[in-house]
Amino acid sequence: MTAIAIQPAPGAPGLVTRARWAVSDTLTISKRNLLVWARVPAYIVFTVIQPVMFVLMFRYVFGGAIKVNVPGGYVNFLMPGILGQTAAFACFGTAISLAQELKKGVIDRFRSMPMARSAVLAGRLVADTGRMTVTILIVIGVGYAVGFRFINGVGPAIGMVVLAIFLGIACCLIAAFTGLAIGDEESVQAFGLIWLFPVTFLSSAFVPISTMPGWLQAFANNQPITFVIDAMRGMALGGSIATPLWKAIAWLVGIFVVFAPLAVRAYKRAA
Repeated sequence: MTAIAIQPAPGAPGLVTRARWAVSDTLTISKRNLLVWARVPAYIVFTVIQPVMFVLMFRYVFGGAIKVNVPGGYVNFLMPGILGQTAAFACFGTAISLAQELKKGVIDRFRSMPMARSAVLAGRLVADTGRMTVTILIVIGVGYAVGFRFINGVGPAIGMVVLAIFLGIACCLIAAFTGLAIGDEESVQAFGLIWLFPVTFLSSAFVPISTMPGWLQAFANNQPITFVIDAMRGMALGGSIATPLWKAIAWLVGIFVVFAPLAVRAYKRAA
């Protein structure tokens, strides 16, 4: 039996050309999303002012009542938790924006254009990563203004920011799936509050887990936000890094493996 080799159609673009077009389309969609963010004051308020308010509130309202055994006191304990929360909460914008665009038919219009199918989701993630990075840097600046200091050097400090960004991207993948699967802005926002607030507040972000009831400690000690924040805290202040870091990476990789295909599938079904 003779094998038949399937040749590409004459004049069809090669793999490199298609990849270049996909990158160009992704950057175009990313630019569009960033322009929308910059021109809508509500987005700026939610993504920038809210984490700044958390820093000031926990630093000056709760900081005097929460005792921690870390160099520099509660503000140094707090900031890695705030950065982790800021990165995780960035996914609200992802879910809500995708649900809005799906409901208004914007994604359908994108699909009718001569552009890479991957550009809509990839462009959203790239734009949200850029927005999240700017917000994290602003929050670090505010933290420095109220007394936070990196103690463990420049390299670990950069590693802490990178880990926070990867946490945010993982949460954005979950949000992309829920935003496209649910497709309603209000429902998506309500669902985000249901799962995101418990995993961020029932963690090591704001208080030592040892102060929680025993039944809560079991959950708080074994969830991804705690592993990420413990690794970030070790990078910022010194101390144990390896164990929480590999557990954090394992959780984040697992989220990528599970929710990246789910988000793509939801996009194909929804559009």
